[in-house]
Amino acid sequence: MFFDLNVPVPDIGPSGLSQPKKGKGKQPQAQGEPLLHTLGQVRAIEARIDLLVHLGYSVIAFNQTVHKKIDPKNHTNILNGLITQLKRRQGVVFLKRLTIILDDDSEKGFGLTNANTSLVDPYDVISLAPTTATTFSLACLTHSLPSPLTAHIISLPLSLPRLPFQLKHTLVRTAIKNGAVFEINYAGAIGGEVEASIVQISGGESGVSAKRNWWAAAREVVRVTKGKGLVVSGDVTGEADYRAPRDITNLISLLGLPQNVAHDASTATAKSLIVRCHTRKTYRAVLSEPKLVMPK
Repeated sequence: MFFDLNVPVPDIGPSGLSQPKKGKGKQPQAQGEPLLHTLGQVRAIEARIDLLVHLGYSVIAFNQTVHKKIDPKNHTNILNGLITQLKRRQGVVFLKRLTIILDDDSEKGFGLTNANTSLVDPYDVISLAPTTATTFSLACLTHSLPSPLTAHIISLPLSLPRLPFQLKHTLVRTAIKNGAVFEINYAGAIGGEVEASIVQISGGESGVSAKRNWWAAAREVVRVTKGKGLVVSGDVTGEADYRAPRDITNLISLLGLPQNVAHDASTATAKSLIVRCHTRKTYRAVLSEPKLVMPK
């Protein structure tokens, strides 16, 4: 069973989801009808799903990206409506993922507060993409702790000219101990269009320069984590950049990972992550409500 936990989904609306709409009040998606993608967008996503299934992936996480923080006034869950529009495939699991890109303007908490629990609950996976030293520290120390708003994935901007923060051993070990994983998106390794929103915010590079930056930063991630708590995802926007799971295993083994550890990054580690993500909705990682069985 192979996992791709980062399949980007296009925004809905002329101004995107991260732009507040003037003159409109709060629009809770739980009460209103879900927004639907256009027929052309759905066909494009269906084609990508067919390609992923053909390559061997059986668990696919659609990724919705927001900037700075979750704002209940203009946040809309676009994945609820998308899942209903997609054709069901036997043996293929669809997941919903929320990624928050954090920068200097992100407020403490990033919108992951008890007041916004109803906005976060529909998502299966929560991910944080820090771009500053402060937000990276908060992601590792605070938001990796078990809670209903736990973020289990820390996605690193590997295509920037250099990482905007130091990967301190203390922060990395604490995050892994709390159950978080660090994500490596392989699209940057082959020069694909990746992390476009992060590049726009941080003034990063693209093309050959981004590819060179990715390899340098990814080696540093492997060195600090020692191969523990790593997952590999796609974050691919073009169909030509998709690769089969075993090709990805061979690719990231060039970073210095043993072959078995590189294989687990898209299988066992990703599976363990999804199990922990489900415990986010229960009390202190209890998978189900215990039942008392009286002996006869």
